[in-house]
Amino acid sequence: MTPEMDALKVQILPEHQSLPYTVTKPKSKPTKSLILLIIASVTVTLGLLYVFNSNSVLSSGSLLGRRCTLRYSVLIDAGSSGTRVHVFGYWFESGKPVFDFGEKHYGNLKLTPGLSAYADNPEGASVSVTKLVEFAKQRIPKRMLWKSDIRLMATAGMRLLEVPIQEQILDVTRRVLRSSGFMFRDEWATVISGSDEGIYAWIIANYALGSLGTDPLETTGIVELGGASAQVTFVSSEHVPPEFSRTISYGNVSYTIYSHSFLNYGKDAALKRLLETLQNSANSTGDGIVEDPCTPKGYIYDTNSKKYSSGFLADESKLKGSLQATGNFSKCRSATFALLQEGKENCQYEHCSIGSTFTPDLQGSFLATSNFYYTAKFFELEEKGWLSELIPAGKRYCGEEWSKLILEYPTTDEEYLRGYCFSAAYTISMLHDSLGIALDDERITYANKAGEKHIPLDWALGAFILDAVTPTSDYSGKSRKYLGF
Repeated sequence: MTPEMDALKVQILPEHQSLPYTVTKPKSKPTKSLILLIIASVTVTLGLLYVFNSNSVLSSGSLLGRRCTLRYSVLIDAGSSGTRVHVFGYWFESGKPVFDFGEKHYGNLKLTPGLSAYADNPEGASVSVTKLVEFAKQRIPKRMLWKSDIRLMATAGMRLLEVPIQEQILDVTRRVLRSSGFMFRDEWATVISGSDEGIYAWIIANYALGSLGTDPLETTGIVELGGASAQVTFVSSEHVPPEFSRTISYGNVSYTIYSHSFLNYGKDAALKRLLETLQNSANSTGDGIVEDPCTPKGYIYDTNSKKYSSGFLADESKLKGSLQATGNFSKCRSATFALLQEGKENCQYEHCSIGSTFTPDLQGSFLATSNFYYTAKFFELEEKGWLSELIPAGKRYCGEEWSKLILEYPTTDEEYLRGYCFSAAYTISMLHDSLGIALDDERITYANKAGEKHIPLDWALGAFILDAVTPTSDYSGKSRKYLGF
């Protein structure tokens, strides 16, 4: 049976199933014969009704012979580099939600830039959100819109903005969502915490791998490198201070999880911080020029840098004249490690891996996602032992002339091409030099999908799963749980 049919779980009456009756020739009284004919006629009628009803059940998408309505939820992930809408179709079986993240019941679309790019023009956010809403409408029957919830969850890009600006942008999105035709309440458009983001990423990873609902120590941890923040989430057997500990339940299993989001340590935000540090150093020395080891030699800092989608490098033109790209992996690794260790002298815990933030020793297996994945994939590294391969690959890339890299990778956008030297060094600095993962440790693999069904490792899917399986009867709007009805 194909995965699609398995997901539908439809019970169908076989085409050539024998009818459940027998007709015999009368041997004596006509009355008996008449009775048998009546019984046979009734049985045939019931059989035909059963077949007809079975076909009706199939065409209406019912499950296990019971009429069941397909339900829909929409989640808009407002990230730092773009805004993505997720459209979910699901159903309930024996009181439990059934998910299918295949093309038939799941779709998504991403638009750039992220909502945080509209800090100076909040009204501009309405354009992309409106387009994403229209995409969602195309995947959901019109009759179902009013009882399909739509939510917006913003992450690190928005967390970096001042609260009044966050609210201005959110108010614009709320106005669009209120008039969308979907079920929506204003409190369903919000900026989520970094801890939530990490937990959601952990949930979808373990759901995809089949370990959600099993022994906590058999689960897989997540290290995620976003644009504005980095998340570390896993079950730890160490004592974890309460401010870094989260407890969730799935099925009959309770999980106590270490989860922390390192705000401003995402790839784009960290690169911006590094360039600003170098620029300040150039200004303080007075000679006007400082080497930038994290950008390939010959790169000219763009005076029209607002074309960059991340929004973090929109002021790159200010760097022109103060920085010189020198492309040196080892020096870039040292510079990024220093960035990750800033403030460590203020650590008030037994162990701080990044800055002054508590981090327990990593244990068990891990998936490295988001920009860790994109960096490893760009360098065509093996999934196991990839960290050890990244060092020579990064050295070769960082040491190459920019003009040659453009010719070698003609289909890669320059925005990403200029950043791979930095991201290669930053990956080693964070995972190996700071978090202590051995270069040859095969327990950490990079991925953007997982499990036999290749489910996308997108935290938004984890948010949908956690909220969908958590029962709620709160229709007042106070709860942000997905409502099943």
